[in-house]
Amino acid sequence: MPVETDAEFAEYVGVRLPSLRRLALLLCHDWHCADDLVQASITKLYVHWHRARKAASVDAYVRTIIVREFLHERRSAWARRVTLGSLLPDRPAADLDADGAIDLRAAIATLPPRQRAVLVLRYYCDLDVEHSAEILGCSPGTVKSQSARALASLRRQLEASANTQSGRGAVIAVDNAVEEAI
Repeated sequence: MPVETDAEFAEYVGVRLPSLRRLALLLCHDWHCADDLVQASITKLYVHWHRARKAASVDAYVRTIIVREFLHERRSAWARRVTLGSLLPDRPAADLDADGAIDLRAAIATLPPRQRAVLVLRYYCDLDVEHSAEILGCSPGTVKSQSARALASLRRQLEASANTQSGRGAVIAVDNAVEEAI
């Protein structure tokens, strides 16, 4: 690549790296795995930078790379054999107490990778169904059904722990997310 193209790539990555790491963390639930995911995604981005910089939205292009790389890694035989420890993010959820945030994160971590990816795209990245489907390479109906299944699973898990105040707070947060989606 020409020097100016390399500089443009380095500037983009330098500015966007914190948000790319947060997106990867929401998918992986582990800072180390998130860093590995971002590194693999940045490598793919570098290879295809000539195409990415011409895209209507470079951020959407990179988000697609990260989500697809995450799903690809989860499908591999290595990922099924090796389970690394899961670390919780160092930032609590905004509207939950600390225990409720831990319960919610633990419940999200148990979701299958595709359902977790759908929730991250829909509720963290605030994408509509069509854009989420495009990134995931599936139909809008699949995104809707995966969202519904993921939210129902979260609700079941959190209702099981609703004997504590934090569990009730997490259930309320999931219910609010469901109401916003409808």
